[in-house]
Amino acid sequence: MFYAIPLENKPSWRNPPWLTVLLILVNLAVFWGPQRNEERALDRAAHYYVQSALPELELPPYVTWLQETRSKHAATARRLLARKEYAALLEGLQSDKAFLHKLQADAVITPASPHFEEWKSARRQYEAMLPAPFTQRWSQDYNADADFKPWTWVTAAFLHGSTGHLLGNMLFLFLFGASVELALGRGSYLCFYVLGAVGAAALAAWAYTGKGGYGLGASGAISALMGMYAVMYRLRRIRFFYQLFFYFNYVTAPALLLLPAWIANELLQHFVGGQGIAYMAHLGGLLTGAALMAGAMALRRIEAPRSAKSDEESAQERFEAHVAAARRLTAEMKFEAACAQWRSASTLRPDDIESLRAWLNIARLRPASEDFHHAAHRIFRLAATDADTLELQHASYKTYLEQAKPGMRLNAEDMARLSRRFTRARQFDDAGKLCQALLKTAPAHPDLADTLSIYASGLLHAGERDKALRLLPDLLRLAPNDMSTRTLQRA
Repeated sequence: MFYAIPLENKPSWRNPPWLTVLLILVNLAVFWGPQRNEERALDRAAHYYVQSALPELELPPYVTWLQETRSKHAATARRLLARKEYAALLEGLQSDKAFLHKLQADAVITPASPHFEEWKSARRQYEAMLPAPFTQRWSQDYNADADFKPWTWVTAAFLHGSTGHLLGNMLFLFLFGASVELALGRGSYLCFYVLGAVGAAALAAWAYTGKGGYGLGASGAISALMGMYAVMYRLRRIRFFYQLFFYFNYVTAPALLLLPAWIANELLQHFVGGQGIAYMAHLGGLLTGAALMAGAMALRRIEAPRSAKSDEESAQERFEAHVAAARRLTAEMKFEAACAQWRSASTLRPDDIESLRAWLNIARLRPASEDFHHAAHRIFRLAATDADTLELQHASYKTYLEQAKPGMRLNAEDMARLSRRFTRARQFDDAGKLCQALLKTAPAHPDLADTLSIYASGLLHAGERDKALRLLPDLLRLAPNDMSTRTLQRA
């Protein structure tokens, strides 16, 4: 037993997998609707059957029939009859078309039998309680004398044999369907889903026709989605949860490696595993889905959707590669190339202090370069307010002020921001110079009043009352009702 479930590539809710959700809802509606109604009616009929005289009249001849026809179920049926497990025997009787035809033709319990009328009456009442066939009608029929009904190759994919069967299939449908739908688009996805069901049913028909029983379940079509998923992601490493018999773990591996693993598992289960599961339908779905996706990617160049996590990991890898290259180039004294690598690293991580510091230090070797100006501006616009960031901004400002050629390029917004930050860092001289520059170059700037108020408040808290009083005329004009202005008026 081998299962592999992808733990990445979650669906994007900006483009939800509505068709996958709709397919799940249809499967649920079919099972909990007509299939469940049919099951309840069959249970009522079976309850009547085991309480009537029919088991003693019909089941012994049925077991004898199985022995005479050398059925592989004869020994099991004999044990069931001995234990009076009539419900299980009834299920086999009702599905044995040859014996049922003989029974209904009065060839098993004949008119000459003393119990004929009793049997006939009970049989008639039992058959009246049976519902119109639904599951068998739309399932894939593997009996030798079954009519050819190709539409059941699709309809069988929407039927299930039990609640566990249904829920397990729907889980896998959502896990794989969401990613495939996003890559293909809804129209192609629905077409491929149906073709996957047909491909699964075709191989199952080749493998099981004549062996009896019925095929139903979405697992063939879902196996097609699994085949599409493996081909779609190809060599991209995907994290999977897997179970191999009683061992389970996590593994990160190229998605395409799972396709041969899934195929080998289905073949092994087919030849070694138990009965009752159409492993060839799973194999047919895998092969069909893989072929469909390979063809679609060749014709339309479909690309696998990227998950948020894979993008984040890729960005981290690229950032680390740029940092490593920058350090290597710096050691080789190739400063211009190193500067370009630090620029790329800072673009990927605009809030990383160390990469910004390194970019500025390299760029200052060419103080007239655009890199020097851009690196300084990036540092000045950092949003963090921790001590390390404020210290970096002030040190970078001093360097920029002294070395930038032909001079600093600071707009009013940058000057206001830096003044407020330098006040917090208690660098009052530089904060004051920036305030004066703002008053001269941008006297109507919307942040000027707030910047002067913060600067004045900082001076007062630091005991620099005289310096703060020099701001009073401007504060009375720009912010007459501000707390700092009123405090200075009382001083």
